[in-house]
Amino acid sequence: MAGGAASGGGPRADTYAADRTWLLLPAWVTLSILVLAPVAMMLVYSFLTKEFRGGVIWEFSLAAYDQFFFDRGLFGDEPPRIEWTYILIFWRSIWQAGAATLLSLLIGLPTAYYIATRPARQRAVWLFLITIPYWVNLLIRTVSMKFLLRDQGPLNDALLGLGVIDAPLSIVNTNLAVQLGLFYSYLPFMVLPIYAAVERYNFALSEAAADLYATRWVILRRILLPNVRPGIIAGCVLVFVPSLGSFLAPDLLGGARNFMIGSLIEEQFKGNAGNWPFGAAASMILLTLVLILLLAFARAQSRESR
Repeated sequence: MAGGAASGGGPRADTYAADRTWLLLPAWVTLSILVLAPVAMMLVYSFLTKEFRGGVIWEFSLAAYDQFFFDRGLFGDEPPRIEWTYILIFWRSIWQAGAATLLSLLIGLPTAYYIATRPARQRAVWLFLITIPYWVNLLIRTVSMKFLLRDQGPLNDALLGLGVIDAPLSIVNTNLAVQLGLFYSYLPFMVLPIYAAVERYNFALSEAAADLYATRWVILRRILLPNVRPGIIAGCVLVFVPSLGSFLAPDLLGGARNFMIGSLIEEQFKGNAGNWPFGAAASMILLTLVLILLLAFARAQSRESR
């Protein structure tokens, strides 16, 4: 008898319950090889010792984590002091990622709402335009952003031509340039989840609220936003997490004075002079922070669904 009939034909009948393990096996193998194995390797490397000429020595050590949080002087024989350099880089990464997420939300929410309320044919065109930048490599897009923002770039030329400014604006190698790079890189990650949530929204709820003399602000705050909140949360996570570990935008648009944690990690794995255990330790600290944030979001969602 078919699986649906055996269970009464209910909507939760699982036709492939007996084959579930085999169906999930390719996904588990892929995740194990491409995700779990590299993370486990980074975890092991973070507890190894740096070799003087590069590489690692297979001796257990907490030196990499100690280097991240404490300064023990040039020769390592001074009393430990808090190492603010890496902590401040970490903090800069958090607020840059948070600012990029907020800016993407402020632009992405009305954009997604506008697209979702267009006729079906127009929606396809707008979604096509949103995803076009992802046909080009992120490196090329970031270099193009640098060309656009530079002192003799099209943006400054246009502002000078319109008489808005008298001298070129120095935007490249600033926090603003990094922020614009992150915003430009990850905005579609905010628009698409919110668009999917708004598209499923029942606009009859808004019409009913309007019939009961609710203002547009009340409808937005009390009805629309709670219903599309899953899309907003998904968009925030999809923008914040890659922004936190980004290194192309800080490297190309921010320069050495605007380092982020992704740039710091990248530097540790360059050439023979890199510090692999320290880079692995910084990666694990970043991963721990991301997991804590994701678990907080998951717990908040589970509480709301009860």
